[in-house]
Amino acid sequence: MLLLFLALGFQEKNNYKEAREKMVNSQIKARGIRGSSTLAAMRTVPRHKFVQKKDMASAYFDSPLPIGHGQTISQPYIVAFMTEIIKPKKDFKVLEIGTGSGYQAAVLSLIVDSVYTIEIIEPLFNQSKKRLKDLNYNNILVKNADGYHGWEEKGPFDAIVVTAAAEFVPPPLMKQLKDGGKMIIPVGTPFTTQQLLLVEKKNGKIKTKNLMFVRFVPFTRAKDE
Repeated sequence: MLLLFLALGFQEKNNYKEAREKMVNSQIKARGIRGSSTLAAMRTVPRHKFVQKKDMASAYFDSPLPIGHGQTISQPYIVAFMTEIIKPKKDFKVLEIGTGSGYQAAVLSLIVDSVYTIEIIEPLFNQSKKRLKDLNYNNILVKNADGYHGWEEKGPFDAIVVTAAAEFVPPPLMKQLKDGGKMIIPVGTPFTTQQLLLVEKKNGKIKTKNLMFVRFVPFTRAKDE
């Protein structure tokens, strides 16, 4: 019986690995993502451990999935695209707004030096903090707070990744972005199609570029704001 359980566990692990490889080849590389570090991270992070148990069989599908509390884990391609577009490097310190299940932070953590991620919804914060610790992502620090204000004491940041749709780019985040840094953020009206915006700071000047239409959950603020 023990051997049977071990064999089934090995088969399940192998099936997930094959699913990740298929996901990378058919959903990510096929759409033009070529960065070796991004592809390696997407092949490595076990996405099935960042979704609800009932959705584990769908973890590597080409779609977002609900993670509870009205939030979602983004489509794999979007995670890869947002990772690649900030051009992450080994010495980068990255701020993420909207931890969610922790998947985007985990992907980034395999590429950069450190990830600081903020989640305003307390149950998701508790879940993602425990999940990331259990999975040994030791270069990620998670905070329960309103992401609008960023994480000033840990800045400035080489890059900022925002995983919820804001109606405008929060000024505190712009201030905490290093000169020469990049921010990726969906901007637009909640519950409709938004623009995924690349924001770059260079010599104190701000440059923005619309990248694609997207649909993200709204940027949640503290109730007293």
